[in-house]
Amino acid sequence: MEEDLILIVEDEREIAELVRDYLEAEGFRSILAFDGLDGLNQFIEHQPAVAVLDVMLPKMDGIELCRRIRAESNIPIMIMSAKKSDTDKIIGLGIGADDYVTKPFSPGELVARIKAQLRRFKHLSVQKEPENIIRFPGFEINLKEYTVFSSGNQVELSAKEFQLLAFMASNKGQVFTKEQLLENVWGYQHVGDTNTITVYVRKLREKIEPDPSEPQYIKTVWGIGYKFDGESR
Repeated sequence: MEEDLILIVEDEREIAELVRDYLEAEGFRSILAFDGLDGLNQFIEHQPAVAVLDVMLPKMDGIELCRRIRAESNIPIMIMSAKKSDTDKIIGLGIGADDYVTKPFSPGELVARIKAQLRRFKHLSVQKEPENIIRFPGFEINLKEYTVFSSGNQVELSAKEFQLLAFMASNKGQVFTKEQLLENVWGYQHVGDTNTITVYVRKLREKIEPDPSEPQYIKTVWGIGYKFDGESR
């Protein structure tokens, strides 16, 4: 995502350029589109930080454009419209818009609301980042980088070993049958395939457990299956 790049999709050039000027005065960069289809293309090409969309647009209206953008991204989306009916407002927010302003509006107010949405989005994004890493005493799984460290040393795992470990660790304390692990990690369920889980659990224990004969992390729940244990740091 290009930082602080604002996409403005508005078929009235004077309004679009006015909003652009106010945004640029506040240090933002802007890109303009004058119909919905071009707006979608600009979004795909530039991946802006915020999208500001008029409702009444040629080629593709702002409601459909909002749906298309929301299907691909969770960036803040602002809707602009000359229509003041509550129905339009509900529709606008119901398809994924984060805020809604009616024309005529104060450009200064619009910029302030864009800044507020952007601050909120960045704050939530920063809060979510640590979820990419699962930590236990002496043990760390990086879900984004597909790496595992035990006692400070990187552990080499196959893709499927990592997926099995990540799934169980992400559901710490939950007991899974072998069939459930097959279904969630391998995506299938078949008689006889449960031996696959037994083999992969043994391999993982050999690689991540300080003492594979006395597992600290992947524990057997007799008569049921396995669970991932260990206290998070």
